[in-house]
Amino acid sequence: MVKTIAATQLGMIGCTTQHTTTTAELPIEGELPSLDGAIAWLNSQPLTVDELRGKVVLINFCTYTCINWLRQLPYVRAWAEKYQDQGLVVIGVHTPEFEFEKITNNVRRALADMRIAYPIAMDNDYAVWRAFGNHYWPALYFVDRQGRIRHHQFGEGDYERSERVIQQLLSESGANPVSQDVVEVDAHGVEAAADWNSLKSPENYLGYERTEHFASSGAVINKPRSYTVPAQLRRNQWALSGDWTIGRQAIVLNQSGGRIAYRFHARDLHLVMGPAEQGTSVRFRVFIDGQPAIATRGLDINDQGEGTVTEQRLYQLIRQPQPISDRQFEIEFLDAGVEAFAFTFG
Repeated sequence: MVKTIAATQLGMIGCTTQHTTTTAELPIEGELPSLDGAIAWLNSQPLTVDELRGKVVLINFCTYTCINWLRQLPYVRAWAEKYQDQGLVVIGVHTPEFEFEKITNNVRRALADMRIAYPIAMDNDYAVWRAFGNHYWPALYFVDRQGRIRHHQFGEGDYERSERVIQQLLSESGANPVSQDVVEVDAHGVEAAADWNSLKSPENYLGYERTEHFASSGAVINKPRSYTVPAQLRRNQWALSGDWTIGRQAIVLNQSGGRIAYRFHARDLHLVMGPAEQGTSVRFRVFIDGQPAIATRGLDINDQGEGTVTEQRLYQLIRQPQPISDRQFEIEFLDAGVEAFAFTFG
């Protein structure tokens, strides 16, 4: 899966399935553009195109709450470690989707949590994104030692093909010997591959700009309002109960006791959320089909089906065992002040 900011018919960001074509040849797709548009660098001093010439470079466009990138990350991290002594330079270009992803301390914390040691360019103004003509999270661009882009990969998947491209470019550069084995990744938590066979719920945003299938009646924007959950939700519909304000990117809970309900079909359910005010926390309880989510709990839920929102990030709330069927998810917030941005599934 790939998240795109390409101009769809509605001008929205969404997920589509996309596969690259596997060929034996690596054509020249263009030159490595400037990285000067980055506003800051983490894990490194600023890097320039001239400094990188003579190296094989892997550029990875990312944003830290993107589930598609999180599931790709174990491979990128493994390649960076495996091939660093043979001349591979991995650079993450962090182009934020949400406003809170522009905050350097948020990104720095996420990098530490995700064990990312390679350089990260903070692309808050989308300058590097535009220089590449990029439209996707995640995106990989493979650059040879002469500074030429020789291959790209948009979205998750094709990991063996990507590693073979790295090996080929390193061999062309004179690195010797280049391992012909491919990494084996044992990914856990949010980094684990999606259960594609049972995934029938697409990503959905909660702010009015891009949301779909909102089932509570009488929605108003940018103003507090009390909502109720309908008696029945259809698959991929969502609804609110309690006093909420629906904003452009997110919904904000004004009084404790509010709930979000979502009818979904997937192994995993994640919610991008955080406290509306830095330094605060919001307690919550999670239910599946009206019962505490204990047997189906995700990483961010304890054995009582409860958790706490402490920072702005993606929270894994549900990981259910087989068989997968339509389920009704509900999250009840015991404190006011939560800000919720998007649901993703896996």
